[in-house]
Amino acid sequence: MSELDFISSLRALASHPAARGLADDAAVLEMGGEALVLTHDAMVEGRHWQPGQDMADVAWKLVAASLSDLAAKGAEPLGVLIGHSLGSGDDRFVAGLGEVLAEYDVPLLGGDTVAGTGPRTLGCTAVGRATHRPVPDRRGALVGETVYVTGVFGQAMMGLEELGSGSTNDLAYRRPRPLLAEGRALAPLVSAMMDVSDGLLLDCWRMAEASGLAFTLESARVPVADPARARACLSWGDDYQMLFTAPSYARLPVPAAAIGRVEAGPAALLLDGAPLTPGDGIGYRHG
Repeated sequence: MSELDFISSLRALASHPAARGLADDAAVLEMGGEALVLTHDAMVEGRHWQPGQDMADVAWKLVAASLSDLAAKGAEPLGVLIGHSLGSGDDRFVAGLGEVLAEYDVPLLGGDTVAGTGPRTLGCTAVGRATHRPVPDRRGALVGETVYVTGVFGQAMMGLEELGSGSTNDLAYRRPRPLLAEGRALAPLVSAMMDVSDGLLLDCWRMAEASGLAFTLESARVPVADPARARACLSWGDDYQMLFTAPSYARLPVPAAAIGRVEAGPAALLLDGAPLTPGDGIGYRHG
């Protein structure tokens, strides 16, 4: 069963409105006049981090990925819970966890610890409070709006090649920075928003599918770290930038590039006029 098939099979079980049909970055739970935003991320050794990599960086990235999901909902973090598989470098993991929690002023609320054989798996659940209602959703894009992105794509891809060098690209891969302030600033203006973690093209396809509309993108408009490998930059993951739709006349509070347009459905992704699907290798998928 592929990742897409597995998620589809879960939708019948996720009937609560907070689950958003499993078509968004996070769950949004209405409670006592507030909206709680909940998200969970998992990382596997050998896939999400390199064997022998400093576990302090792994801890940072684990938490940052979940905080990035909160950023895409315009949420203020309230805390995280960590699932940890014991192994080498646990002292470094604790050190890195302390660094990322202090950097973003996020409390550790709990979690679970296990031990086993084989590749290690780590998890992080993040809880946040929505700062704007309605809470941004992948499903809200509107016909005629502009598709925007923050930042530069492909830095993490190049950072893996430059691992340990201390370069800007290296840090983008090892210690991504969730755009929490940017997400809160954009939340009142966007019709749809999500973070880009699995590749810009794949995540654009996901937003187009969730919204039931067509996204037409122009590759020349996307800021990339390596123009000679532009297509790879658009398909590689770990960038943790914001992807959102908004009217072209909107006065955006953060720097962003207009990379395309939302057209009437059916759901589709077109890059420079050519249709693309997940089967075309446009991003990272688990199986």
